[in-house]
Amino acid sequence: MPLSHILLSSGRSVRLTELRMSSTYGGMLEGYPCKRINDLKVGWLQRGAERAFPSRRVHLVPPSRAYPEETPGAFGPVEVLPPVACVGVFESTALDPAMDGSSLVVVWFQPGPEVPAGEDADLALRGLLWEELAQDYQL
Repeated sequence: MPLSHILLSSGRSVRLTELRMSSTYGGMLEGYPCKRINDLKVGWLQRGAERAFPSRRVHLVPPSRAYPEETPGAFGPVEVLPPVACVGVFESTALDPAMDGSSLVVVWFQPGPEVPAGEDADLALRGLLWEELAQDYQL
């Protein structure tokens, strides 16, 4: 049973079958959000998704980055990612009619802990180029 359905801009309907959410800066004991830290966090999340789903393609939706007017520290200007980091498994009908379905693991960041659904899902998710990114599978 899917957690939600999303209608992509292309008109394809995809099902969100698994969702992992975490706080982007949860557990940050020292320092402040900056480009170096954020690049490490984004890479860590993507590599974690690749390890968790080794037989599936993983796509990273580049996160938005905000630059509040704060005094730069030793590591440069303050740079803030959206507060919720997400890894989701999406499935849809097959790209090749001889196959059973298609899937894609997506890594993205969002402003709150809501499950993306329908046409209200983030535009970056709705804009996924499914035919280029997803892969077919056989049951």
